Amino acid sequence: MVFLVAVPLSLGIAVASGAPVAAGLIAAVLGGIVAGAFGGSALQVSGPAAGLTMIVASLIQTYGWQATCAITLCAGLLQLLLSPFRVARTALAVSPAVVHGMMAGVGVILVLAQIHVMLGGRSQGSALVNLRELPGQVAAHHSRATLIGLLTIAVLLAWGRLRRPRIPGPLVAVAAGTGTAWALGWDVPRVDLPGSLLGGWEPPVVPAGSVLGIVGAVLSVAVVAGVESLLCSVALDRIRPPGIPRSDLDRELAGQGAANTLSGLLGGLPIAGVVVRSMANVQAGARSRASAVLHGAWVLILALSCGPVVEQIPLAALAALLMATGVRMLDRTHVRHLRHHREAPVYAVTLLGVVILGLGEGVLIGVAVAAGLALRKLTRLSLFTECSDGRWHVVVEGALTFLGVPRLTAALHQVPPGAPVDLDLDVNFMDHAAFEAIHHWRVGHERSGGRVDIDEIHESWYESAVTGNKTPVRRTSGIRWWAPWGARRRQPPGLDGASPRDVLLAGVREYHDRTARLVRPIMAELAFQQTPEHLFITCVDSRVVPNIITASGPGDLFIVRNVANLVPRHGSQSPDDSVAAAVEYATNVLDVRTITVCGHSHCGGMAGLLGGGTETDHLPALSRWLKHGNHSLAKFLTTSPPEPEEMSPLTRLCQVNVMQQLDNLMTYPWLRNRVESGRLELVGMFFELETAKVFVLDPGSEKFLTVPHEAPEDDAEDPASRGPILT
Repeated sequence: MVFLVAVPLSLGIAVASGAPVAAGLIAAVLGGIVAGAFGGSALQVSGPAAGLTMIVASLIQTYGWQATCAITLCAGLLQLLLSPFRVARTALAVSPAVVHGMMAGVGVILVLAQIHVMLGGRSQGSALVNLRELPGQVAAHHSRATLIGLLTIAVLLAWGRLRRPRIPGPLVAVAAGTGTAWALGWDVPRVDLPGSLLGGWEPPVVPAGSVLGIVGAVLSVAVVAGVESLLCSVALDRIRPPGIPRSDLDRELAGQGAANTLSGLLGGLPIAGVVVRSMANVQAGARSRASAVLHGAWVLILALSCGPVVEQIPLAALAALLMATGVRMLDRTHVRHLRHHREAPVYAVTLLGVVILGLGEGVLIGVAVAAGLALRKLTRLSLFTECSDGRWHVVVEGALTFLGVPRLTAALHQVPPGAPVDLDLDVNFMDHAAFEAIHHWRVGHERSGGRVDIDEIHESWYESAVTGNKTPVRRTSGIRWWAPWGARRRQPPGLDGASPRDVLLAGVREYHDRTARLVRPIMAELAFQQTPEHLFITCVDSRVVPNIITASGPGDLFIVRNVANLVPRHGSQSPDDSVAAAVEYATNVLDVRTITVCGHSHCGGMAGLLGGGTETDHLPALSRWLKHGNHSLAKFLTTSPPEPEEMSPLTRLCQVNVMQQLDNLMTYPWLRNRVESGRLELVGMFFELETAKVFVLDPGSEKFLTVPHEAPEDDAEDPASRGPILT
């Protein structure tokens, strides 16, 4: 499947770059075999990338093709040299807004360049010239090549509307354009392959020009190809199937370096990890790096044996395919996400810079704008002042620097002399000017008879400056969002002896004051769609908070809660549509990847079951519900306890109940089919209240084991050092 996607794209990128057509196939072969075999991502597919098209085209115009090969070779060597120094993660420091803006700019340039080819003309040297001459091109050219291009686009659009087609759309579209031109005998420009894949090969030559320009060209290819590959690896890690390890970014950089070195030596295009081919790889069911390697082998076989067939492909069909690729690079979802995070200006500036000035200049401008906005956000300060029953409350949030001292001083001077003050410092940084402003005000206020209580929420910047300790220490006490109301260090003002309703509303007010503004961008993004990958079935017990024990947030877990975390069996005499409906919706609509059943110690429902129902006789609805746990009780009675007895009968029943609910899930035929086909995974968890520890069920031993700690980064290359991965 990946091979069928890669061939037309590789040919089109070579044509758009102004390189020999064989260079695209060489890069596809080496990207698949070399980068696939030696890279750090098991699922990533590498080859000629559309994002490098304009760089390569510019290099060919400036230095010539053989010198461009030398630049590619040097860029590969540079990537190889950088990989041992573990610099791969630093490439991820580039703002996604810059990366997406760069890709969108390249997409615009591709569309403006290839529309001339599709109309039967020739692409010009820059995007602005292509845009200026486009009206004349549209008016003057209505050749057969235009019809081939329009047919290719039409087939591509129609094929994309099919649900999960078995054959990729790019191949069908190019085949339709090629077949039409051949059947009608149209004389249109076609692909021109050499006699063999390496026919007419010449060694790379040293570029002629300034040393600074050549070094900049090498850095451009190495950095852009490397960043694109690493970002692709990170994106694949988010959707990788269960059991596939995370990408080793440093190894991936080394694999890309080896592939680029050989590609430059053999006359191929620069190589990078490609999202389109990699996504096709995952969707086709890839589970190892063998798929990427075999895709390269198939391209090699095609290039060696099917040259006459490839030479029948019209250039207009490839141009139309690249136009569609360029339009896809203008992904509006990125703009929507960036707008929520107020980074759309970075995207727009980078896009325009790439189109007007060039890729390198556009990226640098985008990085500068992103850095400026980041500095503005880092120095943002929020001040809140209120008075309740004669006591003043001042909240300072953000970065407290000399820039915020005027606002801070004005807020503190609102407090009348002699008044008691609660000063909450929720700051991530405090410089000396800000410290002096607070300290001098505090000293003066207390001399006037007032009292100042300073509470530092996260880091003790003020305390460290007063005591002379220059290292801010994170506080281990104080208000925490996950602490229950009764454990807070200080009750909200005026709530001593308040009703439960008032306490609840005080909590809502605290959420609005402290948390709502932080989660608002996330919730705005999730407002119209939820895409959780996990269904989490657990007890209604107030001590079990799924988002705390899984360190998850909004949109991560689809949660079902009931007494004793029970799942009625399929076809039971007293079915419960509530649980079945949630499981059905989660699997068939949300397409979750895992279903977790999480029990806990000291479960009241299991205690009632263990007591034979005597404790719940006065609760008829609960008694009927707990009948769904009879299978758990039967399994508990028929299995012998561990020797020696390591846990109480209630704890053992709570753990047996988790295993039984996983068995109950498998009684649903449609759910069993998903599990057996590998599309769904069942997970058992147990939360021990006394120790606040989470244990995971090992299906082989039917024991709940501790979750192993993640290995240090230095040992990331050795999977054996990580311990077993429990599911």
